[in-house]
Amino acid sequence: MDRETIISNCKILLKAYKEGKLGYMKMPEDSHPDFSNEEERLVYFTLPMSLNYQRDSYKLWESALKTFQDSTTRSVFSINNSALTEEDKLRETLLKYKIALQPNKHIATWQKISQTISENWGNITNLLSKTEYDFLKLREIVQVKHKKGFPYLSGPKIFHYWCFILQEYGKIKLKNAEFIDIAPDTHITQCSIKLGVIIKEEESLPKEKISEKWRNILKETGINPIDMHPPLWFWSRNNFQFKLG
Repeated sequence: MDRETIISNCKILLKAYKEGKLGYMKMPEDSHPDFSNEEERLVYFTLPMSLNYQRDSYKLWESALKTFQDSTTRSVFSINNSALTEEDKLRETLLKYKIALQPNKHIATWQKISQTISENWGNITNLLSKTEYDFLKLREIVQVKHKKGFPYLSGPKIFHYWCFILQEYGKIKLKNAEFIDIAPDTHITQCSIKLGVIIKEEESLPKEKISEKWRNILKETGINPIDMHPPLWFWSRNNFQFKLG
């Protein structure tokens, strides 16, 4: 399929998404509480993201909500508290509502990220402020300078998606957001095939290669690659019921 047709179809899908025409359209992250301050919101949409690997995203965020709503477990959403809590206590808290599924790795990931942020910036708000709310500077910190301090969150797929969530749900406006790549999970990959961004034989390409193809196609169109994530995701999850025409 030629680039012009792909871009045209992307615009149709974006319009359909904005008009609520893609079927069931509740994102997993829509399961969230009301927040009392910005830092609380940022932690909520950061630490659970680091555990979102090969699992049901809806169940993860339902678990996060239950953990937050329980006054006996909410403390895990404090960066400093999670950084200092004894491992056994943190394990007990994170397993209570199954926000963590792996009793060792998930607890270690949650605490490592908390410690990295606490020791270097104090909290997530300060981290973002240090980057001047610039995606490229944040990428340098998380994926290069402090990569080992952000297990899983520093990965190419999840890092870009986390930045999307920071903007969409964390209410943070990032400079250079046009460099946030689309995160090719199963749904995005299937859409990529259906739209002609890749061919069927390329579905096992490294995620970064698929992201690169999207970036090249959308260059200078006014559409940021990550803007396509929600419409594509829902289009696939609803079995492509919406017809492009």
